Amino acid sequence: MTTSMAETAGKFLHACETGQGWTTCNAYCHSGATFSAQAYALADIATLADYCEWMKGLLTPIPDGQYHIRSFALDQERGHAVVYAVFTGTNTAGGGPVSPTGRAVAAEYVYVMEFNGERIGHMTKIWNDTHSLKQLGWA
Repeated sequence: MTTSMAETAGKFLHACETGQGWTTCNAYCHSGATFSAQAYALADIATLADYCEWMKGLLTPIPDGQYHIRSFALDQERGHAVVYAVFTGTNTAGGGPVSPTGRAVAAEYVYVMEFNGERIGHMTKIWNDTHSLKQLGWA
């Protein structure tokens, strides 16, 4: 399962972070996959499908958004894949909470993907949303 888990987590990460939305991400997840985060910006998001769509929408005001993996680990015993990454980009387009600010973000975050068999059943995002929103000039 290790190779499959790593491959699935990597493919999901790429699809999610490049804004491909649930249409692509669902291939790596259970249909009812859940989502959690202790971040105000994501307070209303409880499914992985909604989070994937939220990420897709984020790339509208930040069209150059991209992710950079800092660390990738597997916890085979518990069925988790953990990714530490940095999302970077600049608010140069409309579609965000305010007019384009021209300001950049470098947001550190961690995804903890919990596998149920060969697919992701739950994902937790660990992220300081307030810091990121201030960088962008959105808060």
